[in-house]
Amino acid sequence: MDLTINNLEKCFYEASQKDKKYVGVKIQMAGFKKPEIIINENANFDKKFDYYKKAYNENLTLKTFDGIKIVGFTYGNSFEEIEKDLLG
Repeated sequence: MDLTINNLEKCFYEASQKDKKYVGVKIQMAGFKKPEIIINENANFDKKFDYYKKAYNENLTLKTFDGIKIVGFTYGNSFEEIEKDLLG
């Protein structure tokens, strides 16, 4: 799946439709050796995606600073599922 704001929206939508507990987002930041993983809970899916849509451009780079970029996303029912998908 391409890393676009539309596909991030699909990820949140599918997670909600399948009643998954979490959406994980992997973020790369300039100057950091490793990316960070953000875990969003189901109850926050709508508001959190609204934030991402406002804050990130089509190619998932932060609008206010191009040194921050979403480089992966997935959904699951456990932190372990998210970790496996995003970190291998």
